[in-house]
Amino acid sequence: MKRMKYFIDTHDHRSGTFPAGIAKPDFGAFFAGYEKAARDEEVLVLSAQVGLGEGRAFCYNAAADADAVRRAHERAGLPFDSITEVAMVTPGDLGFDPRP
Repeated sequence: MKRMKYFIDTHDHRSGTFPAGIAKPDFGAFFAGYEKAARDEEVLVLSAQVGLGEGRAFCYNAAADADAVRRAHERAGLPFDSITEVAMVTPGDLGFDPRP
């Protein structure tokens, strides 16, 4: 099994990478197409944060590399603004001290 890394990709209607004015029911079908393309490229879609009113989306994926995420987007015909490798950081990872 390939080591999986985490990636966030971004979409914004202002740059043409998110469909302007898409409604919630239409987004569901649109996103299902991306999930299918992602599976075909061995990308696991973990979540998507969508601001339909703002025309923006942020997808959180697990994949072997950013190229797999790029191929999934191309397969789905879904342009993106950026793909960034990320790591989970919690307050504990940052040395958070809950004491006042």
